[in-house]
Amino acid sequence: MTDPRKRFSDRVANYIRFRPGYPEALLPLLLPASQSRDAISIADVGSGTGIFTRLLLQQGDTVYGVEPNANMRQAAEEYLAEYENFISIEGDAENTGLADASVDLVTAAQAFHWFNNDASKTEFNRILKPGGRLALIWNQRRLEQPFQQAYEALLRELAPEYGKVNHMNLDDDEIARFYRPGQIQVSRFDNNQEFDFNGLTGRLQSSSYCPDENTPEYARLIDELSRLFDTHAVDGRLVFEYDTRLYLGPIAQ
Repeated sequence: MTDPRKRFSDRVANYIRFRPGYPEALLPLLLPASQSRDAISIADVGSGTGIFTRLLLQQGDTVYGVEPNANMRQAAEEYLAEYENFISIEGDAENTGLADASVDLVTAAQAFHWFNNDASKTEFNRILKPGGRLALIWNQRRLEQPFQQAYEALLRELAPEYGKVNHMNLDDDEIARFYRPGQIQVSRFDNNQEFDFNGLTGRLQSSSYCPDENTPEYARLIDELSRLFDTHAVDGRLVFEYDTRLYLGPIAQ
């Protein structure tokens, strides 16, 4: 399986164009009610091209974008160049390069499944200030939708690495074990994208498990995806719905 640090190197352009954003409604939950809304320091770990990072920066917070993939890190630096409160760091969840007790909040949007391990837990505890918290965020495809059910079956059949790297393999109990017992807060938000077929194809190509474009597997996958689109699209458009989930709380020691 491809090294996670390099997995998205050839997917950056599609990642920027076709990955979903995140609901702004989750932002007020990131700080406890007792904490001042003065600017805080945040480590956004696995920050990628900066999609979630930008939301944090717009609040005026200082955000350290910790990203091991050079191509994605460069894309974020260009995308977020206007923000003086953005600091780009070559690092990962096990070695962020940040000082002890230096941030109020650690965030990981669409990334935690790459570093769900004891080393990252130790590192996050090291860089968080007393009372600091961890926010894990995912856009989960709504599998109860007929299109998403068919799309899921298609990925499992024709994208060999999908089952190995799919973040939806993590269940709530496994995520909760990363937090102090009984102190995790789970919130859900509506989110969606609307695609024509080219956009839907770009969304697929942005995923790490999408087969290489020069393979027979890719050609068959796109052919079947076209059939799905024709079946489920309305007036040439398809709504791609998500359940955005926020897991928030103090990290287990």
